[in-house]
Amino acid sequence: MTSHLSGVLFSVTDLQVASGKGSWVTTTDGTEYLDFTSGIAVTSTGHAHPHVVAAIQRQAERFLHAQQNVYRHDLLEPLAARLADLAPGAIDTFFFSNSGAEITEAGVKLAKQATKRSNVVVFSGSFHGRTHLAMAMTTSKTGYRAGYPNLPAGVFVAPYPDPLAADPDAETERALDGVRHLLKAQTAPEETAAMVLEPVLGEGGYIPAPERFITGVAELCREHGIVFVADEVQSGFGRTGKLFAVEHYGVEPDVICMAKGIASGFPFSALGTRKELSDRWPTGSHGGTYGGNPMGCAAALATIEVLTAPGFLDAVTARGEQLMAGLRDLQRHDDGILQVRGLGLMVGTELSDPARVSAILTHCLEESHVILMNAGTYGRTLRWMPPLVVTEQEIELGLAAFAAALKATG
Repeated sequence: MTSHLSGVLFSVTDLQVASGKGSWVTTTDGTEYLDFTSGIAVTSTGHAHPHVVAAIQRQAERFLHAQQNVYRHDLLEPLAARLADLAPGAIDTFFFSNSGAEITEAGVKLAKQATKRSNVVVFSGSFHGRTHLAMAMTTSKTGYRAGYPNLPAGVFVAPYPDPLAADPDAETERALDGVRHLLKAQTAPEETAAMVLEPVLGEGGYIPAPERFITGVAELCREHGIVFVADEVQSGFGRTGKLFAVEHYGVEPDVICMAKGIASGFPFSALGTRKELSDRWPTGSHGGTYGGNPMGCAAALATIEVLTAPGFLDAVTARGEQLMAGLRDLQRHDDGILQVRGLGLMVGTELSDPARVSAILTHCLEESHVILMNAGTYGRTLRWMPPLVVTEQEIELGLAAFAAALKATG
């Protein structure tokens, strides 16, 4: 059959899915697969969570699109107020959009307006999106940038600590020295608007930032009046066992980027900041047609209710500990596994051979019906990002699939 779809999208599988429930998807031929991708860490409450579905259905009967420039609907303020209650530090003011790339660009635009500076610092291994500015800020793989010359200028790349370094403390200090050197050699503090950091590198290999590194970056930002932007597009909304990954570190970003898991799969994103900073963003200097749409607000509010229910995040932490314990047990019997790392249910397993990672993914899919993805500049990291509602038994199924694939490819 002739397809009329663009071939530009890379596909992990060729599965044709008909429905999903919890951690599972069902194909059109009735086969069930355990989805440990969560739509790239998006379906935080699982596929078609009944509470989220009901909220979207109720809202669909009232309004599909209530455009903010024309009038305001009655879920905007409740969602912003709820996020203000939950966001770290003094963040209390929010701008809504549709995707991670859009909200990352919004964060940089805010920083530039607020500081009247032009440059932005990102970190090696980062992924911030695939629009032109976000692509210029992305350094995890050349494939995300190849073929798009003349990307926006004013983006400078600082080192990020190597998780495989023999001396982690020395490696952290080396990376911080690299950030300091960048401010001396390439972009002066007085021309640097923002530093944009993923607390856990996503596409770069599921690498949690060492505490000393993230606190050191925050200190540099405060010292020089640079806006500290935490890109929590992938690590936010319970993925790491806390609502936001920065809570593990005790740091307070000036700006926080939210998307992916915020609305259980409905396209929605949010930028959080302090009112004092937001007030420096001139009215009319940013916007969007669909941002803050009532369907997305309804999905986000319902998602937050699920994620903040008593014991929910404790269960995420427990399942993450179960997963990492199982992976580390397998590591003891397989020299090809270099490292198991992560926070909550944002877990990476780095192997020495990227070809073996690819073979493992295929084996898990075809033999065990478990869907996984890779990550990292060299494609050596297998990333685990199941829905946050994953059960103990489903984690065991995933581990069993991985164990079988290790044996088959070892």
